[in-house]
Amino acid sequence: MTPGKELLFLALGGSGEIGMNVNLYGCQGKWIMVDCGVIFGTPDYPGIDLILPDLQFIEERLDDLLGIVLTHGHEDHIGALPYLAGELGVPLYATPFTAGLIHGKLDEEGIADRVELNVVREEEPFELGPFGIRYLPLAHSIPEGNAVLIDTPYGRVFHTGDWKIDDTPVMGSASTAEELTAIGDEGVLALVCDSTNVFNPEASGSETAVREGLDAVVAGIKGRVLVTTFASNAARLQTLGEVAKDTGRAMCVAGRSLDRILRVAKATGYLRDFPETVDFETAMKLPRDKVMIIATGGQGEPRAALARIADETHQLKLESGDTVVFSSKQIPGNEMAIGRIMNVLAAKGVEMITDRQAFVHVSGHPGRPELAAMYGWIRPDILVPVHGEMRHIAEQARFGREQGIPHAVVQNNGEIVRLAPGKPTKLGHAPAGRLVLDGDVILPADGTTINERRKLGLYGQMSVAVALNSKGRLAGQPEVRIQGVPAEEDRDALIADASEAAAKVVNDARGSDREKLREAIRLATRRVAVRYTGKKPVMDVMLIEV
Repeated sequence: MTPGKELLFLALGGSGEIGMNVNLYGCQGKWIMVDCGVIFGTPDYPGIDLILPDLQFIEERLDDLLGIVLTHGHEDHIGALPYLAGELGVPLYATPFTAGLIHGKLDEEGIADRVELNVVREEEPFELGPFGIRYLPLAHSIPEGNAVLIDTPYGRVFHTGDWKIDDTPVMGSASTAEELTAIGDEGVLALVCDSTNVFNPEASGSETAVREGLDAVVAGIKGRVLVTTFASNAARLQTLGEVAKDTGRAMCVAGRSLDRILRVAKATGYLRDFPETVDFETAMKLPRDKVMIIATGGQGEPRAALARIADETHQLKLESGDTVVFSSKQIPGNEMAIGRIMNVLAAKGVEMITDRQAFVHVSGHPGRPELAAMYGWIRPDILVPVHGEMRHIAEQARFGREQGIPHAVVQNNGEIVRLAPGKPTKLGHAPAGRLVLDGDVILPADGTTINERRKLGLYGQMSVAVALNSKGRLAGQPEVRIQGVPAEEDRDALIADASEAAAKVVNDARGSDREKLREAIRLATRRVAVRYTGKKPVMDVMLIEV
Protein backbone atom coordinates (compact mmCIF):
# COMPACT_ATOMS: atom_id res chain seq x y z
CA MET A 1 0.00 0.00 0.00
CA THR A 2 1.25 3.46 -0.92
CA PRO A 3 -0.31 6.32 1.08
CA GLY A 4 -2.13 8.84 -1.08
CA LYS A 5 -3.58 12.18 -0.04
CA GLU A 6 -4.16 10.91 3.47
CA LEU A 7 -2.46 10.23 6.80
CA LEU A 8 -1.97 6.57 7.70
CA PHE A 9 -0.81 4.89 10.90
CA LEU A 10 0.57 1.36 11.13
CA ALA A 11 2.16 -0.38 14.10
CA LEU A 12 4.54 -3.22 13.27
CA GLY A 13 5.39 -3.77 16.94
CA GLY A 14 4.33 -2.63 20.39
CA SER A 15 0.56 -2.81 19.85
CA GLY A 16 -0.83 -5.97 21.40
CA GLU A 17 2.43 -6.47 23.33
CA ILE A 18 4.69 -4.53 25.66
CA GLY A 19 8.00 -3.89 23.91
CA MET A 20 9.41 -4.04 20.37
CA ASN A 21 7.88 -0.67 19.45
CA VAL A 22 7.73 0.15 15.73
CA ASN A 23 5.25 2.71 14.38
CA LEU A 24 4.85 3.93 10.80
CA TYR A 25 3.20 7.09 9.53
CA GLY A 26 2.32 7.36 5.84
CA CYS A 27 1.46 10.49 3.88
CA GLN A 28 1.58 11.50 0.19
CA GLY A 29 3.47 8.42 -0.94
CA LYS A 30 6.07 8.50 1.85
CA TRP A 31 6.60 6.84 5.23
CA ILE A 32 8.48 7.62 8.41
CA MET A 33 9.19 5.16 11.21
CA VAL A 34 9.06 6.07 14.90
CA ASP A 35 11.22 3.73 17.02
CA CYS A 36 12.60 0.29 16.24
CA GLY A 37 12.84 -1.85 19.37
CA VAL A 38 13.19 -5.41 20.63
CA ILE A 39 11.81 -7.62 23.34
CA PHE A 40 13.80 -10.22 25.21
CA GLY A 41 13.45 -13.95 24.64
CA THR A 42 10.89 -16.01 26.53
CA PRO A 43 10.54 -19.76 27.13
CA ASP A 44 8.37 -19.87 23.98
CA TYR A 45 11.56 -19.25 21.99
CA PRO A 46 14.15 -21.71 23.34
CA GLY A 47 17.75 -20.53 23.03
CA ILE A 48 16.73 -17.00 21.97
CA ASP A 49 17.85 -13.82 23.74
CA LEU A 50 16.33 -11.17 21.44
CA ILE A 51 13.12 -10.97 19.44
CA LEU A 52 12.99 -8.44 16.60
CA PRO A 53 10.12 -6.95 14.59
CA ASP A 54 9.50 -8.31 11.12
CA LEU A 55 9.67 -5.22 8.90
CA GLN A 56 8.67 -6.96 5.66
CA PHE A 57 5.96 -4.39 4.94
CA ILE A 58 8.31 -1.42 4.91
CA GLU A 59 11.27 -3.38 3.51
CA GLU A 60 9.18 -3.78 0.35
CA ARG A 61 8.80 0.03 0.25
CA LEU A 62 12.27 1.23 1.19
CA ASP A 63 12.33 3.81 -1.60
CA ASP A 64 9.44 5.51 0.20
CA LEU A 65 10.86 5.31 3.75
CA LEU A 66 12.37 8.69 4.64
CA GLY A 67 13.94 7.91 8.01
CA ILE A 68 13.60 6.52 11.52
CA VAL A 69 12.85 8.92 14.39
CA LEU A 70 13.81 7.60 17.84
CA THR A 71 11.92 8.85 20.90
CA HIS A 72 14.40 7.68 23.57
CA GLY A 73 17.09 5.13 24.36
CA HIS A 74 15.32 2.17 25.92
CA GLU A 75 15.89 -1.23 24.31
CA ASP A 76 12.24 -1.65 23.38
CA HIS A 77 12.60 1.50 21.25
CA ILE A 78 16.14 1.30 19.79
CA GLY A 79 17.29 -2.29 20.37
CA ALA A 80 16.61 -3.60 16.86
CA LEU A 81 18.70 -0.93 15.11
CA PRO A 82 22.05 -2.81 15.23
CA TYR A 83 20.45 -5.73 13.40
CA LEU A 84 18.06 -3.98 11.00
CA ALA A 85 19.25 -0.41 10.35
CA GLY A 86 22.04 -1.47 8.00
CA GLU A 87 19.62 -3.27 5.71
CA LEU A 88 17.02 -0.50 5.85
CA GLY A 89 19.64 2.03 4.76
CA VAL A 90 17.73 5.14 5.85
CA PRO A 91 18.84 8.00 8.13
CA LEU A 92 18.29 7.81 11.89
CA TYR A 93 17.30 10.82 13.99
CA ALA A 94 17.81 11.08 17.76
CA THR A 95 18.64 13.54 20.51
CA PRO A 96 22.23 13.50 21.83
CA PHE A 97 21.99 10.97 24.67
CA THR A 98 19.87 8.56 22.63
CA ALA A 99 22.22 9.00 19.66
CA GLY A 100 25.16 8.15 21.91
CA LEU A 101 23.55 4.87 22.92
CA ILE A 102 22.67 4.06 19.30
CA HIS A 103 26.17 4.84 18.04
CA GLY A 104 27.64 2.48 20.62
CA LYS A 105 25.34 -0.30 19.49
CA LEU A 106 26.06 0.27 15.80
CA ASP A 107 29.78 0.39 16.52
CA GLU A 108 29.69 -2.92 18.42
CA GLU A 109 27.93 -4.48 15.44
CA GLY A 110 30.52 -3.00 13.05
CA ILE A 111 28.04 -0.95 11.00
CA ALA A 112 28.47 2.56 12.44
CA ASP A 113 30.08 3.75 9.19
CA ARG A 114 27.18 2.39 7.12
CA VAL A 115 24.31 4.06 8.99
CA GLU A 116 23.59 7.80 8.88
CA LEU A 117 22.88 8.94 12.45
CA ASN A 118 21.66 12.53 12.81
CA VAL A 119 21.82 14.24 16.20
CA VAL A 120 18.87 16.60 16.78
CA ARG A 121 18.46 18.94 19.72
CA GLU A 122 15.19 18.84 21.66
CA GLU A 123 12.63 21.25 20.22
CA GLU A 124 14.80 21.80 17.11
CA PRO A 125 12.43 21.21 14.15
CA PHE A 126 13.38 19.30 11.00
CA GLU A 127 11.53 18.01 7.95
CA LEU A 128 11.25 14.64 6.27
CA GLY A 129 9.26 15.01 3.04
CA PRO A 130 5.69 15.94 3.94
CA PHE A 131 6.39 15.46 7.67
CA GLY A 132 7.50 18.24 9.99
CA ILE A 133 9.17 16.80 13.11
CA ARG A 134 9.87 18.30 16.52
CA TYR A 135 10.98 16.62 19.74
CA LEU A 136 9.20 17.68 22.94
CA PRO A 137 10.79 16.58 26.24
CA LEU A 138 8.64 14.52 28.59
CA ALA A 139 9.61 12.98 31.92
CA HIS A 140 10.64 9.32 31.81
CA SER A 141 13.21 7.09 33.52
CA ILE A 142 15.97 7.85 31.02
CA PRO A 143 17.52 11.13 29.87
CA GLU A 144 15.88 12.79 26.91
CA GLY A 145 12.58 10.97 26.88
CA ASN A 146 10.66 12.71 24.13
CA ALA A 147 7.31 12.98 22.50
CA VAL A 148 7.40 13.56 18.75
CA LEU A 149 5.19 16.27 17.32
CA ILE A 150 4.48 15.39 13.68
CA ASP A 151 3.00 18.02 11.37
CA THR A 152 1.37 16.78 8.16
CA PRO A 153 -0.91 18.36 5.52
CA TYR A 154 -3.79 16.40 7.08
CA GLY A 155 -3.31 17.26 10.74
CA ARG A 156 -0.88 17.12 13.62
CA VAL A 157 0.06 13.99 15.56
CA PHE A 158 1.37 14.03 19.13
CA HIS A 159 3.26 10.74 19.56
CA THR A 160 4.08 10.48 23.27
CA GLY A 161 6.74 7.78 23.34
CA ASP A 162 7.18 6.59 26.95
CA TRP A 163 6.33 9.24 29.50
CA LYS A 164 5.06 10.18 32.94
CA ILE A 165 4.47 13.36 34.93
CA ASP A 166 7.23 14.21 37.41
CA ASP A 167 7.18 17.69 38.86
CA THR A 168 10.57 17.15 40.54
CA PRO A 169 12.66 15.13 38.06
CA VAL A 170 16.22 14.31 39.14
CA MET A 171 17.53 14.49 35.59
CA GLY A 172 16.67 16.81 32.70
CA SER A 173 13.45 18.74 32.33
CA ALA A 174 10.07 18.17 30.76
CA SER A 175 7.55 20.25 28.85
CA THR A 176 5.29 22.12 31.23
CA ALA A 177 1.51 21.91 31.41
CA GLU A 178 1.38 25.41 29.90
CA GLU A 179 3.57 24.38 26.95
CA LEU A 180 1.51 21.25 26.28
CA THR A 181 -1.73 23.21 26.59
CA ALA A 182 -0.42 25.65 23.97
CA ILE A 183 0.14 22.72 21.59
CA GLY A 184 -3.41 21.59 22.23
CA ASP A 185 -4.64 25.10 21.53
CA GLU A 186 -3.04 24.91 18.06
CA GLY A 187 -5.03 21.73 17.34
CA VAL A 188 -4.00 18.08 17.45
CA LEU A 189 -5.57 15.50 15.18
CA ALA A 190 -4.28 12.38 16.97
CA LEU A 191 -2.67 11.51 20.28
CA VAL A 192 -0.69 8.27 19.93
CA CYS A 193 -0.18 7.35 23.55
CA ASP A 194 1.63 4.96 25.93
CA SER A 195 -0.85 2.48 27.51
CA THR A 196 1.43 0.54 29.89
CA ASN A 197 -0.01 1.72 33.22
CA VAL A 198 -3.59 2.44 32.21
CA PHE A 199 -4.90 0.14 34.95
CA ASN A 200 -2.99 2.03 37.64
CA PRO A 201 -5.46 4.31 39.46
CA GLU A 202 -2.63 6.37 40.94
CA ALA A 203 -0.04 8.64 39.36
CA SER A 204 3.37 7.05 38.85
CA GLY A 205 5.14 9.13 41.47
CA SER A 206 8.33 11.15 41.58
CA GLU A 207 11.91 9.92 41.37
CA THR A 208 12.74 12.32 44.22
CA ALA A 209 10.44 10.36 46.53
CA VAL A 210 12.23 7.13 45.60
CA ARG A 211 15.47 8.57 46.96
CA GLU A 212 13.82 9.01 50.35
CA GLY A 213 12.54 5.43 50.28
CA LEU A 214 15.90 3.98 49.26
CA ASP A 215 17.73 6.09 51.85
CA ALA A 216 15.54 4.62 54.57
CA VAL A 217 15.97 1.05 53.33
CA VAL A 218 19.75 1.16 52.82
CA ALA A 219 20.40 2.99 56.10
CA GLY A 220 18.81 0.08 57.96
CA ILE A 221 20.94 -2.67 56.34
CA LYS A 222 24.04 -3.97 58.14
CA GLY A 223 25.54 -6.17 55.41
CA ARG A 224 26.35 -5.58 51.76
CA VAL A 225 23.64 -3.98 49.67
CA LEU A 226 23.09 -4.89 46.02
CA VAL A 227 20.53 -2.82 44.15
CA THR A 228 19.35 -4.09 40.78
CA THR A 229 17.52 -1.84 38.35
CA PHE A 230 17.21 -1.32 34.61
CA ALA A 231 20.60 -0.24 33.30
CA SER A 232 18.99 2.38 31.10
CA ASN A 233 17.16 3.98 34.06
CA ALA A 234 19.76 6.73 34.35
CA ALA A 235 17.49 8.70 36.66
CA ARG A 236 17.59 5.78 39.10
CA LEU A 237 21.38 5.60 38.76
CA GLN A 238 21.51 9.27 39.75
CA THR A 239 19.28 8.49 42.74
CA LEU A 240 21.42 5.51 43.78
CA GLY A 241 24.56 7.62 43.58
CA GLU A 242 22.98 10.03 46.04
CA VAL A 243 21.84 7.17 48.29
CA ALA A 244 25.39 5.79 48.41
CA LYS A 245 26.64 9.21 49.53
CA ASP A 246 23.81 9.62 52.03
CA THR A 247 24.55 6.25 53.67
CA GLY A 248 28.34 6.37 53.56
CA ARG A 249 28.81 3.47 51.16
CA ALA A 250 31.29 3.10 48.31
CA MET A 251 29.73 2.41 44.92
CA CYS A 252 30.52 -0.63 42.76
CA VAL A 253 28.90 -1.18 39.34
CA ALA A 254 28.46 -4.65 37.79
CA GLY A 255 27.20 -5.11 34.23
CA ARG A 256 28.35 -4.07 30.76
CA SER A 257 25.12 -2.24 29.99
CA LEU A 258 25.51 -0.18 33.18
CA ASP A 259 29.04 0.74 32.15
CA ARG A 260 27.74 1.83 28.74
CA ILE A 261 24.94 3.96 30.17
CA LEU A 262 27.30 5.67 32.61
CA ARG A 263 29.82 6.38 29.85
CA VAL A 264 27.26 7.85 27.43
CA ALA A 265 25.45 9.80 30.16
CA LYS A 266 28.65 11.48 31.33
CA ALA A 267 29.71 12.22 27.74
CA THR A 268 26.40 14.01 27.09
CA GLY A 269 26.34 16.06 30.29
CA TYR A 270 24.47 13.78 32.70
CA LEU A 271 25.59 11.98 35.89
CA ARG A 272 28.55 14.32 36.23
CA ASP A 273 28.35 14.10 40.04
CA PHE A 274 27.98 10.31 40.11
CA PRO A 275 30.37 8.98 42.78
CA GLU A 276 33.66 7.38 41.81
CA THR A 277 33.24 3.62 41.67
CA VAL A 278 35.45 0.91 43.15
CA ASP A 279 36.44 -2.29 41.36
CA PHE A 280 35.19 -5.74 42.29
CA GLU A 281 38.29 -6.70 44.30
CA THR A 282 38.13 -3.51 46.36
CA ALA A 283 34.39 -3.92 46.92
CA MET A 284 34.93 -7.38 48.41
CA LYS A 285 37.66 -6.12 50.76
CA LEU A 286 35.61 -3.24 52.16
CA PRO A 287 33.56 -3.72 55.35
CA ARG A 288 30.22 -5.16 54.30
CA ASP A 289 28.30 -2.13 55.59
CA LYS A 290 30.47 0.24 53.54
CA VAL A 291 29.67 -0.88 49.99
CA MET A 292 26.69 -0.65 47.63
CA ILE A 293 26.62 -2.66 44.42
CA ILE A 294 24.48 -1.71 41.44
CA ALA A 295 23.98 -4.73 39.19
CA THR A 296 22.09 -5.65 36.06
CA GLY A 297 19.75 -8.64 35.99
CA GLY A 298 16.66 -7.66 37.96
CA GLN A 299 14.44 -9.30 35.32
CA GLY A 300 16.10 -12.68 35.81
CA GLU A 301 18.37 -12.53 32.76
CA PRO A 302 20.58 -15.64 33.11
CA ARG A 303 23.81 -14.02 31.90
CA ALA A 304 23.41 -10.72 33.72
CA ALA A 305 25.48 -9.79 36.76
CA LEU A 306 22.87 -10.65 39.42
CA ALA A 307 22.36 -14.18 38.12
CA ARG A 308 26.11 -14.80 38.03
CA ILE A 309 26.54 -13.36 41.53
CA ALA A 310 23.73 -15.62 42.78
CA ASP A 311 25.30 -18.65 41.08
CA GLU A 312 28.77 -17.75 42.43
CA THR A 313 30.33 -17.39 38.97
CA HIS A 314 31.11 -13.69 39.49
CA GLN A 315 33.92 -11.93 41.37
CA LEU A 316 31.34 -10.24 43.58
CA LYS A 317 29.82 -12.45 46.28
CA LEU A 318 26.79 -12.25 48.55
CA GLU A 319 26.34 -14.11 51.82
CA SER A 320 23.93 -14.47 54.70
CA GLY A 321 23.00 -11.07 56.09
CA ASP A 322 23.44 -9.25 52.77
CA THR A 323 20.47 -7.67 51.02
CA VAL A 324 19.33 -7.37 47.39
CA VAL A 325 16.96 -4.50 46.60
CA PHE A 326 14.89 -4.92 43.43
CA SER A 327 14.45 -1.27 42.40
CA SER A 328 12.35 -2.11 39.35
CA LYS A 329 9.01 -3.59 38.40
CA GLN A 330 8.68 -7.17 37.20
CA ILE A 331 7.96 -7.25 33.48
CA PRO A 332 5.08 -9.68 32.80
CA GLY A 333 6.51 -13.03 31.67
CA ASN A 334 9.70 -12.71 33.73
CA GLU A 335 8.23 -13.98 37.00
CA MET A 336 9.72 -17.48 36.78
CA ALA A 337 13.21 -16.25 35.87
CA ILE A 338 13.18 -13.70 38.70
CA GLY A 339 11.80 -16.30 41.11
CA ARG A 340 14.64 -18.70 40.31
CA ILE A 341 17.26 -16.12 41.24
CA MET A 342 15.33 -15.13 44.36
CA ASN A 343 15.22 -18.75 45.49
CA VAL A 344 18.99 -19.15 45.02
CA LEU A 345 19.59 -15.97 47.03
CA ALA A 346 17.16 -17.02 49.75
CA ALA A 347 18.99 -20.33 50.15
CA LYS A 348 22.17 -18.35 50.94
CA GLY A 349 20.41 -16.33 53.61
CA VAL A 350 20.36 -13.18 51.49
CA GLU A 351 17.41 -10.91 52.25
CA MET A 352 15.39 -9.33 49.44
CA ILE A 353 13.33 -6.16 49.25
CA THR A 354 10.99 -5.34 46.35
CA ASP A 355 8.54 -2.54 45.71
CA ARG A 356 5.97 -4.62 47.60
CA GLN A 357 7.91 -4.27 50.85
CA ALA A 358 9.23 -0.71 50.56
CA PHE A 359 9.07 2.40 48.39
CA VAL A 360 12.06 1.57 46.19
CA HIS A 361 10.64 2.10 42.70
CA VAL A 362 8.37 4.33 40.67
CA SER A 363 7.26 3.59 37.14
CA GLY A 364 8.24 5.62 34.11
CA HIS A 365 4.78 5.28 32.58
CA PRO A 366 1.56 7.24 33.19
CA GLY A 367 -1.23 6.12 35.48
CA ARG A 368 -4.82 7.17 34.93
CA PRO A 369 -4.52 10.65 36.50
CA GLU A 370 -1.55 11.42 34.23
CA LEU A 371 -3.39 10.16 31.15
CA ALA A 372 -6.39 12.31 32.02
CA ALA A 373 -4.13 15.33 32.42
CA MET A 374 -2.50 14.75 29.03
CA TYR A 375 -5.91 14.40 27.36
CA GLY A 376 -6.91 17.75 28.88
CA TRP A 377 -3.76 19.48 27.66
CA ILE A 378 -3.64 18.06 24.13
CA ARG A 379 -7.39 17.65 23.43
CA PRO A 380 -7.01 15.43 20.36
CA ASP A 381 -9.77 14.46 17.97
CA ILE A 382 -8.44 10.88 17.91
CA LEU A 383 -6.75 8.72 20.56
CA VAL A 384 -4.56 5.85 19.30
CA PRO A 385 -3.37 3.75 22.27
CA VAL A 386 -0.05 1.94 21.70
CA HIS A 387 2.68 0.39 23.87
CA GLY A 388 0.56 -2.23 25.59
CA GLU A 389 -1.08 -5.61 25.40
CA MET A 390 -4.54 -5.67 23.89
CA ARG A 391 -6.17 -5.32 27.31
CA HIS A 392 -4.16 -2.14 27.95
CA ILE A 393 -4.98 -0.68 24.53
CA ALA A 394 -8.70 -1.44 24.81
CA GLU A 395 -8.87 0.03 28.31
CA GLN A 396 -7.10 3.23 27.32
CA ALA A 397 -9.46 3.65 24.38
CA ARG A 398 -12.41 3.25 26.74
CA PHE A 399 -10.88 5.64 29.27
CA GLY A 400 -10.12 8.23 26.59
CA ARG A 401 -13.69 8.20 25.30
CA GLU A 402 -14.90 8.51 28.91
CA GLN A 403 -12.69 11.61 29.24
CA GLY A 404 -14.31 13.21 26.20
CA ILE A 405 -12.02 12.33 23.27
CA PRO A 406 -14.35 11.99 20.22
CA HIS A 407 -12.66 8.98 18.61
CA ALA A 408 -10.46 6.17 19.97
CA VAL A 409 -8.92 3.46 17.80
CA VAL A 410 -8.31 -0.01 19.21
CA GLN A 411 -5.64 -1.33 16.85
CA ASN A 412 -3.18 -4.20 16.82
CA ASN A 413 0.13 -4.79 15.08
CA GLY A 414 -0.42 -4.91 11.32
CA GLU A 415 -3.70 -2.97 11.15
CA ILE A 416 -3.49 -0.04 8.74
CA VAL A 417 -5.48 2.93 10.07
CA ARG A 418 -6.39 6.04 8.07
CA LEU A 419 -6.36 8.94 10.52
CA ALA A 420 -7.38 11.59 7.97
CA PRO A 421 -9.24 12.76 6.02
CA GLY A 422 -12.57 11.78 7.54
CA LYS A 423 -13.15 9.63 10.59
CA PRO A 424 -10.45 7.12 11.56
CA THR A 425 -10.89 3.96 9.50
CA LYS A 426 -9.14 0.59 9.34
CA LEU A 427 -8.13 -0.08 5.74
CA GLY A 428 -6.60 -3.55 5.94
CA HIS A 429 -3.72 -5.60 7.27
CA ALA A 430 0.03 -5.62 6.71
CA PRO A 431 2.45 -8.44 7.63
CA ALA A 432 3.52 -7.90 11.24
CA GLY A 433 5.40 -10.88 12.58
CA ARG A 434 8.49 -11.55 14.64
CA LEU A 435 12.08 -12.43 13.94
CA VAL A 436 14.58 -13.91 16.38
CA LEU A 437 18.30 -13.37 16.79
CA ASP A 438 19.76 -16.86 17.12
CA GLY A 439 23.49 -16.53 17.64
CA ASP A 440 24.54 -14.34 14.73
CA VAL A 441 21.61 -15.34 12.49
CA ILE A 442 18.20 -13.67 12.13
CA LEU A 443 15.40 -16.19 11.62
CA PRO A 444 11.59 -16.22 11.45
CA ALA A 445 10.25 -16.56 14.98
CA ASP A 446 7.96 -19.41 13.96
CA GLY A 447 10.12 -20.85 11.19
CA THR A 448 11.58 -24.32 10.79
CA THR A 449 14.51 -23.85 13.19
CA ILE A 450 12.52 -22.63 16.18
CA ASN A 451 9.68 -25.09 15.59
CA GLU A 452 12.19 -27.94 15.45
CA ARG A 453 13.76 -26.71 18.68
CA ARG A 454 10.37 -26.59 20.37
CA LYS A 455 9.65 -30.16 19.27
CA LEU A 456 13.02 -31.34 20.55
CA GLY A 457 12.27 -29.73 23.89
CA LEU A 458 8.86 -31.36 24.08
CA TYR A 459 9.59 -34.84 22.78
CA GLY A 460 13.32 -35.48 22.70
CA GLN A 461 15.21 -36.98 19.77
CA MET A 462 16.11 -40.48 18.55
CA SER A 463 18.75 -41.25 15.92
CA VAL A 464 18.90 -44.61 14.14
CA ALA A 465 21.88 -45.50 11.93
CA VAL A 466 21.57 -48.61 9.72
CA ALA A 467 24.48 -49.99 7.66
CA LEU A 468 23.47 -51.86 4.47
CA ASN A 469 25.56 -53.96 2.10
CA SER A 470 25.32 -53.77 -1.68
CA LYS A 471 22.37 -56.19 -1.62
CA GLY A 472 20.41 -54.06 0.82
CA ARG A 473 20.93 -56.48 3.73
CA LEU A 474 22.21 -55.57 7.19
CA ALA A 475 25.95 -55.06 7.41
CA GLY A 476 25.84 -54.84 11.21
CA GLN A 477 23.45 -54.24 14.08
CA PRO A 478 21.63 -50.87 13.82
CA GLU A 479 22.93 -48.15 16.17
CA VAL A 480 20.41 -46.13 18.21
CA ARG A 481 21.03 -42.95 20.21
CA ILE A 482 18.50 -40.94 22.21
CA GLN A 483 18.58 -37.40 23.65
CA GLY A 484 15.93 -35.97 25.92
CA VAL A 485 13.70 -39.05 25.68
CA PRO A 486 12.41 -39.80 29.19
CA ALA A 487 14.08 -43.18 29.68
CA GLU A 488 16.30 -43.50 32.73
CA GLU A 489 16.43 -47.05 34.14
CA ASP A 490 14.96 -48.42 30.89
CA ARG A 491 17.35 -46.50 28.63
CA ASP A 492 19.49 -49.48 27.58
CA ALA A 493 16.42 -51.67 27.09
CA LEU A 494 14.72 -49.04 24.93
CA ILE A 495 17.83 -48.66 22.76
CA ALA A 496 18.22 -52.45 22.38
CA ASP A 497 14.58 -52.96 21.43
CA ALA A 498 14.67 -50.07 18.97
CA SER A 499 17.77 -51.57 17.36
CA GLU A 500 16.04 -54.93 17.04
CA ALA A 501 12.96 -53.26 15.55
CA ALA A 502 15.11 -51.53 12.92
CA ALA A 503 16.89 -54.78 12.09
CA LYS A 504 13.60 -56.62 11.68
CA VAL A 505 12.31 -53.98 9.26
CA VAL A 506 15.42 -54.37 7.08
CA ASN A 507 15.30 -58.17 7.15
CA ASP A 508 11.62 -58.22 6.23
CA ALA A 509 12.00 -55.60 3.49
CA ARG A 510 14.54 -57.56 1.43
CA GLY A 511 16.06 -54.58 -0.38
CA SER A 512 12.96 -52.43 -0.98
CA ASP A 513 12.95 -48.79 -2.04
CA ARG A 514 15.28 -46.77 0.21
CA GLU A 515 12.80 -44.03 1.11
CA LYS A 516 10.11 -46.58 1.96
CA LEU A 517 12.66 -48.45 4.04
CA ARG A 518 13.66 -45.27 5.88
CA GLU A 519 10.02 -44.49 6.70
CA ALA A 520 9.33 -48.04 7.88
CA ILE A 521 12.36 -47.89 10.21
CA ARG A 522 11.24 -44.50 11.54
CA LEU A 523 7.77 -45.77 12.38
CA ALA A 524 8.96 -49.03 13.90
CA THR A 525 11.58 -47.48 16.17
CA ARG A 526 9.30 -44.63 17.22
CA ARG A 527 6.69 -47.22 18.25
CA VAL A 528 9.28 -48.67 20.60
CA ALA A 529 9.87 -45.23 22.15
CA VAL A 530 6.12 -44.69 22.56
CA ARG A 531 5.76 -48.10 24.22
CA TYR A 532 8.46 -47.27 26.76
CA THR A 533 7.76 -43.58 27.38
CA GLY A 534 4.46 -42.45 25.85
CA LYS A 535 6.47 -39.86 23.88
CA LYS A 536 6.89 -39.59 20.11
CA PRO A 537 10.47 -38.34 19.75
CA VAL A 538 11.80 -36.43 16.76
CA MET A 539 13.30 -39.15 14.54
CA ASP A 540 16.44 -39.13 12.42
CA VAL A 541 17.09 -42.29 10.34
CA MET A 542 20.37 -42.66 8.46
CA LEU A 543 20.90 -45.42 5.86
CA ILE A 544 24.58 -46.03 5.20
CA GLU A 545 25.73 -48.24 2.33
CA VAL A 546 29.03 -50.06 2.93
